[in-house]
Amino acid sequence: MNSQQQAIHRVSHEIKRRKLEVLRVTEITPLMRRITLHGPELAGFISLGTDDHVKLLFAQTPQEQAALENFGPGAEGPRPTMRDYTPRRYDAATGELDIDFVLHGEGPAATWAAQAQPGQLLHIAGPRGSMIVPDMFDSYLLIGDETALPAIARRLEELPANRAALVVVEIANPDEQQVFQSAAQVDVIWIVRGEQDLVQVTRKLEMPEGRLYAWVATESALSRKVRAVLLNEFGLDEAAVKAAGYWRAEGMQE
Repeated sequence: MNSQQQAIHRVSHEIKRRKLEVLRVTEITPLMRRITLHGPELAGFISLGTDDHVKLLFAQTPQEQAALENFGPGAEGPRPTMRDYTPRRYDAATGELDIDFVLHGEGPAATWAAQAQPGQLLHIAGPRGSMIVPDMFDSYLLIGDETALPAIARRLEELPANRAALVVVEIANPDEQQVFQSAAQVDVIWIVRGEQDLVQVTRKLEMPEGRLYAWVATESALSRKVRAVLLNEFGLDEAAVKAAGYWRAEGMQE
């Protein structure tokens, strides 16, 4: 094993656009809908990181629809609206890709997902790269909201039995809780938005033992606050803390 394989590192992928078909629609929770996609263009899809992102492309006008059909480097005309989403599951054997959508409002992705039916088409592109976190940590701290659940669930599913994970998730209401599958020892704290403060809950956490990797994904400003608590108050290793803003308070970035 070389030194890169023993450290957190990024792997780049060839960017390819794919036109896929909706195979199934599954209600995960009242506000979470899973869209299963398939099609011959899915062949060769790669998603190596649990928090990878693909771009979903949505046409809002006839002009954007025309541009969508010819979308690519150097293409002229209005570009379709794009949103980043985590691939929840990719099964090369069955040729299926799951993407989970939070039905949170009037954004282009949530609007599309709310009406999606088998047979409809969706254009995707990427991932352009994957952040690889090797199995070099004893424990994991995963903090997020509904938008982070696909990445959190993927991470937990990949952890071996001799690892521990503490998960903190902010949700709209108790009905949005999900059951995670993992061989690791997992403790989950669910926070209902408006009833508890994520930053204050973070301050009171008892950190898992051993070498720790921390991952945070929620609203941008909130992610920065949680990251500051982890670094300044808990003294975590900055190299082993990743905090991402999955959306902005002034308007949900799906």
